[in-house]
Amino acid sequence: MDETWVLLRGLIREAGHWEALPALLRERRPGARVMTPDLPGNGRHCDLRSPDTIAGMVESLRAELAEQGIAPPWHVMALSLGGMVAVEWLTRYPDELASVTVINSSAAGFNSFWQRVRPAAYLPILRFALLRHDALARETLVLKLTSNMTGSEERARLARRWAGYAKERPVSPGNALRQLRAGLRFKAPRHLPASVPLLLVNGAGDRMVNPICSVTLAAAWHCALRVHPHAGHDLPIDAPRWLVDTLNDWLPPRSP
Repeated sequence: MDETWVLLRGLIREAGHWEALPALLRERRPGARVMTPDLPGNGRHCDLRSPDTIAGMVESLRAELAEQGIAPPWHVMALSLGGMVAVEWLTRYPDELASVTVINSSAAGFNSFWQRVRPAAYLPILRFALLRHDALARETLVLKLTSNMTGSEERARLARRWAGYAKERPVSPGNALRQLRAGLRFKAPRHLPASVPLLLVNGAGDRMVNPICSVTLAAAWHCALRVHPHAGHDLPIDAPRWLVDTLNDWLPPRSP
């Protein structure tokens, strides 16, 4: 059976921010198709209006996949805000999903506001908002907050590349606000369909979202949890090979 992966990034992020991870996933899952769609308002869809609900983001993604003729079931791996989209997708359309992997995410009703956005992150987030016209400074700040395991030279290279994305495909303030509002209001169900394998992954060094959020969700949903001892919020940047190997070990091997 064909294996298709759908990778979803987070708040005001786009496909390019995955960096090496899609190629590593193809390497570890030979023959798999890896899709990196952008949420409306981000990346290739920066000219679209972002939905202000997580459910609206799910419907937009389903419509895009249908237009491309990509049939389910899909494996979904998603980070932060993308993880909320994946959970909503699982809740509404479990028959469309082969597995779900949620990285460093959270949900109202399970986690407090100060767990979902750690107090130490408030000032960097405010500074980020004020640096609207300096893309390089903004992306440097993002990486300083979300990455624990990149060296200074690598971080500088990433910041320059990501600043290029921000200039070529800017996210409007209105779209950023709608995405933030959707994430803050997202309430996940107490129970999820047991028919779809679900893996939660977090970085113990996450300075944006308290790692206790993933622990709480895993306990409530009775699903597997894997923890990287040092990675930050952007675990796919900090430990991409560890993430893909962890995912590959958790899933059954591909059928020939």
